[in-house]
Amino acid sequence: MANSHATLTLPANLPGGLIPTAMASLLMNAGGSTVSVGSSKVTPANPVREQILRVERRQWRVWASAIVVTVALTLGIMSFTFPSIFDQGQPFYSLNLTQSVHALLGLVLLFDIYCIYQQLQIQRVRRQLNESERLFHLIGENAADLIAVVDAAGKRLYNSPSYQTVLGYSQEDLLHTSALDQVHPDDRARIIEGSQEAKRTGVSSRVEYRMMHKNGTYRIMESTSSAVQNGNGEIEGLVLVNRDITDRKQAEEALRQKEEQFRQVQKMEAVGRLSGGIAHDFNNLLCVIIGYADQLETDPLDSEKLRENAEQIRKAGQRAATLTRQLLAFSRQQVLQPRVLDLNAVVADMGKMVHRLIGEDIELTMALDPAVHRVKADQSQIEQVIMNLVVNARDAMPEGGKLSIATANHEICQEEAEKMAYVQPGAYVQLTVTDTGSGMDESTLARIFEPFFTTKEKGKGTGLGLSTVYGIVKQSCGYVWVSSQPEKGTSFQILLPQVAGAVSAAAVKTEPAKAVTTARTVLVVEDEDSLRELISGLLTRNGYRVLAASTAPQALETVSGFEDPIHLLLTDIVLPGMNGLSLAKNLTARRPATRVLFMSGYSEFQSEGRGNLPSDALLLQKPFTRDGLLRSVAEALLELPAMPAIKVMS
Repeated sequence: MANSHATLTLPANLPGGLIPTAMASLLMNAGGSTVSVGSSKVTPANPVREQILRVERRQWRVWASAIVVTVALTLGIMSFTFPSIFDQGQPFYSLNLTQSVHALLGLVLLFDIYCIYQQLQIQRVRRQLNESERLFHLIGENAADLIAVVDAAGKRLYNSPSYQTVLGYSQEDLLHTSALDQVHPDDRARIIEGSQEAKRTGVSSRVEYRMMHKNGTYRIMESTSSAVQNGNGEIEGLVLVNRDITDRKQAEEALRQKEEQFRQVQKMEAVGRLSGGIAHDFNNLLCVIIGYADQLETDPLDSEKLRENAEQIRKAGQRAATLTRQLLAFSRQQVLQPRVLDLNAVVADMGKMVHRLIGEDIELTMALDPAVHRVKADQSQIEQVIMNLVVNARDAMPEGGKLSIATANHEICQEEAEKMAYVQPGAYVQLTVTDTGSGMDESTLARIFEPFFTTKEKGKGTGLGLSTVYGIVKQSCGYVWVSSQPEKGTSFQILLPQVAGAVSAAAVKTEPAKAVTTARTVLVVEDEDSLRELISGLLTRNGYRVLAASTAPQALETVSGFEDPIHLLLTDIVLPGMNGLSLAKNLTARRPATRVLFMSGYSEFQSEGRGNLPSDALLLQKPFTRDGLLRSVAEALLELPAMPAIKVMS
């Protein structure tokens, strides 16, 4: 009866309260080859713990019953001494000796039966404990995870055999170490924080850290810990479950690298398509320009023929300029003129133009929310977006259909933003263009915004319409989505941020260039020789005195030897060596009265490392016409009234 407990092969110094509790934590999580501890403490509601407590209670009942039987037997034996103590004439001893012996034999028989029952109960308890111990070792020895039990100070009390399998440490190696000894020094703070969290809340969150292998290398581990409490609710220790995730991390890194390589391949393919499309269109334009230029050289001088050839060259140049603007729109590098707009007014003003564009066989409806808020964007670019979407819808409905343009306020909350890629929560104005045309399949939708991608017949489209829409919307800090199904139409949704403030005044229409009334000196700085000569010649023929330079140092050297006033600096922004911004600062420091007009082919001054133009700076966007150049120079010199709300000129 004394040996009623089966012995577990745990360290002798493991606190008694931790044995059943830690075992119960592990048994409750025995679902396979791995173990995960998720309970903050073990309570009687735990089936394994409840079973162990039931066994203990049954043992105490067995012991109590044995004591009662022993006391009864002792009293029976003592009854034989009663005749020598009491007078035999008393009625108490009316029973004879035979009856007393029979009673004693009955008690002895009852005691024997109960001893047999007690041994059966003890054997049952032993089998249950042996089964629990076997299951405990089955989990510990076959779990891929590293399982450890530590006391409140962090000293190891139990380590599963997987420590040797995964990290090479034997039980003897870990016997006199703490849970932090093998952890990388830089990661120990996270482990301590996780342990403190487990002691506060009962269970810690997952912690990733590096643990040293016996060979000196580090493995990446993922760990959780659960608190073990005694009957008084005090923390006696922690059950730690560590999982080796090194291979998973390496696989994730390899996958990330492959994804990056795939993205690079996609980028190169996109660049290849873009380069091919540009080369094709520009070669056609260059053939026109070169061909007509050759005719100017070889054909007899005929003023009418010269004008025709010059007109064709000019048209080819305009088409090339349009192509570059579309490319800049797609790449979000074009210079915009943003101002506060009433989107409803912009859409309504385009109504007649849209009607003429789509024809009579397409029904147009406009659902403009009168409460729609203001947006800040370039009006001409927003009009371009609407026109491109309308043309796309018209081409999708060759036999007629319905086209709707709608506006509405749209609030995106944090939860909705998290479901949408790259979208910031906030207040937006939504512009929706929907048609009932042929629609698109998923493969087409995946490439819809790619430059030079088109589903139209050869010669019917450039493939830049929707890519231009994408670029303009993104440069306006907005978002664009498209939803479509074959034969069910297409819907484009555009979100533009709401802004406060009154609608900006419309831009003043440009006036024809005026001839200068007084002599003005213009310093032209352009590194492209042919363009510098062209600009200098145009300004000279229109009455300006021109100083020309190809670089900023050359310009400063020219200025240093020039004593007369320099009224205007006309400079490209991107120059070899010192750029146009630095040149302007340097020159105006020496000559404060000199005004500055910048030239640029795109908004490269917004790129990293190039600085930003002053808010009051004037910019002439390339390519420009003769009148555009002269008008911009005149405005910069105050020969024309300033044009409000327009800083970019063309």
